[in-house]
Amino acid sequence: MTSLAPAVGPGSELRKLAAFVRRDFLIAWSYRLPFIGEWLGLVLQAFMFYFVGLMVDPAKLPAFGGDQVSYLEFVAVGIALAAFVALALGRVASGMQEEQLTGTLESLLMTPTSPTTIQIGSVLYDLIYIPLRTAVFLVVIAVAFGLDFDASGLLPASVVLLAFIPFVWGLGVASAGTTLTFRRGSGFVGLGSSILVLFSGAFFPLDLLPGWIEALASVNPITIAVDGMREPLLAGSGWDGVGRAVAVLVPLSAVSLTAGIVTFRWALRRERGRGTLGLY
Repeated sequence: MTSLAPAVGPGSELRKLAAFVRRDFLIAWSYRLPFIGEWLGLVLQAFMFYFVGLMVDPAKLPAFGGDQVSYLEFVAVGIALAAFVALALGRVASGMQEEQLTGTLESLLMTPTSPTTIQIGSVLYDLIYIPLRTAVFLVVIAVAFGLDFDASGLLPASVVLLAFIPFVWGLGVASAGTTLTFRRGSGFVGLGSSILVLFSGAFFPLDLLPGWIEALASVNPITIAVDGMREPLLAGSGWDGVGRAVAVLVPLSAVSLTAGIVTFRWALRRERGRGTLGLY
């Protein structure tokens, strides 16, 4: 007698992940105006910082590779990474809530699908799209404004970004867990990430801050990522400029991702036990 039970195993879970990506791509492509709006927002931000840069004293900016950089060159990486954090954190945090709103979360959990697969699948499209969007933005803004980025630094900067992605993903997964439990609890994680971005050196040099804040900001993971991407792109330091950043970001990302997964699974188990998983 032939079994009608669905196949379960690594191959089956990978096919499900591909299905999640295809679904989210089709949904994103069906709403073209927000997609275009995201890019227009980035371009307008670049224009704004270009004109702000005309008022900035270049002597206040740090030198990279012994050369003075323009404010737009300095802030371009910060714009890209700050937009990456905001968009990635928002998308990851809202992934589970969207499943709740569309009524598919409980249905998915009743299928023979690992919660980890559901967790990853809900954000996998964004985990692919957002880093590519960040890299394309840096290339476009460099060409459009004639920024003096070192082309050999693109690959090392991309490695720093890849090491940083799980850190943001961990925050997003933790935010998704708090959303399951507190419904609107993701605002706390969003506020925390905004503070981290503000004091990361993304938009202004850290040495402008009071000494004790500068010391705290220097260990901010976003600061480490921003500096790690700036060095190869602006100083032309190649792989020599990313070793420390990657060495620090990898364990931080592992801790963030582990904490996020534990938080989410605890929240999921709690809400399923209380029968409140469908509430939002």
